[in-house]
Amino acid sequence: MSTPVRLAVVGAGSRGTNYARLAADVGAVVVAVAEPDPVRRELFAAEFSLSPEAVFVTWEDLVVAPRSADAVVIATQDRGHTAPAVAFAHAGFDILLEKPIAPTEGEATQIVEAVEATGVIMAVGHVMRYSDYTRALKELLRAGAIGKIVSVEHLEPIGWWHFAHSYVRGNWRREETSSSMLMAKSSHDLDWLSYIVGRPVRRVSSFGGLYWFRPENKPAKAANRCVDCPLQKTCAYSATQIYEGFLEDPSYRVWPLGVLTPNPTAETVRNALETGPYGACVYNGQNDVADHQVVNLEFDDGSTAAFTAVAFTQLEFRKTRIFGTEGSIDGDGQNLTILDFATGRTRILDTMPAGGASAADGHGGADGRLVEAFLHAVAARDGSGLSPARESLESHQLVWAAERARERGEVVTL
Repeated sequence: MSTPVRLAVVGAGSRGTNYARLAADVGAVVVAVAEPDPVRRELFAAEFSLSPEAVFVTWEDLVVAPRSADAVVIATQDRGHTAPAVAFAHAGFDILLEKPIAPTEGEATQIVEAVEATGVIMAVGHVMRYSDYTRALKELLRAGAIGKIVSVEHLEPIGWWHFAHSYVRGNWRREETSSSMLMAKSSHDLDWLSYIVGRPVRRVSSFGGLYWFRPENKPAKAANRCVDCPLQKTCAYSATQIYEGFLEDPSYRVWPLGVLTPNPTAETVRNALETGPYGACVYNGQNDVADHQVVNLEFDDGSTAAFTAVAFTQLEFRKTRIFGTEGSIDGDGQNLTILDFATGRTRILDTMPAGGASAADGHGGADGRLVEAFLHAVAARDGSGLSPARESLESHQLVWAAERARERGEVVTL
């Protein structure tokens, strides 16, 4: 970009730091940070060579300070999105907002209305839309490669240790302090399905719940903390096995190890496991969000989609099968296998994602593509290459509809 975009970051955790690094890699300048944790704040300031006057404890201090940034990344916890997003919109900042927009419909609507009223550019962190894989798939569908879409199967394999990290031990373990699992983890997926199919959803049903990570499933000999547990060498969810094993691979430094401690070493990780939530037994009952869920969507033309999110898998790319009137497409996050019914022939398109499926790998390059699209929009003053804020809100409404359907045992009509 000819004139570098100046970027402020609110929330210097793993997502905020990752977005900042990706932005700096493509020419943006990180000029300010707001972060209440002193260690994370100082590490971020040092990495991006920020002067003391550009380092703030709270976002409230940053938004009223003399203007130094064109745009802001908001990567606070889910329930901390609304106030800063509305304030920065009214202050004229373009916004990259980590998903979800907000846990409740009222809060999310408030943010979108503030963005629309002020005319600022906002991108929601639905990174799946921006990957090379998604772009290639969308182009195939636009070109009529399989005729009209009739049905879609889509799987989100969360990964057993990832689920334990984020949704049993981590920040998203309880709905009252964060959001539902479907919102926190899979607002991505319902947004993506809406985008891929390209039609409004008419009806939603959903089933699922917390199946396994419950006190009644705790082994008789298990301790309350993994460092004290006689089963820590054999338990699939052993925190010592999971996190101390990650110390050998630097790609896990920012995530998940950086969530346990700002400066991951053998000593600091061990201390976190001895004293913090990430060393607790997964069967202690500290969590209440679903560990498996299915969502069924009926679109306005009668086509359907079936989505499954499940903890009990490897952490890998989403799996998708799209069934059309003239062919089908099987996708695994990298390869798209296209079958043409008329000829009986198949062809394989390799989209070559950059890295693996986890946050440590930038979601196969999708994080970087989102950041690039956002920075281009800010520099060009043209948000047409981004998912519109109102469209992101509409895909969130699918999540709230699915949760109503699951909780009430009914089909929800939109």
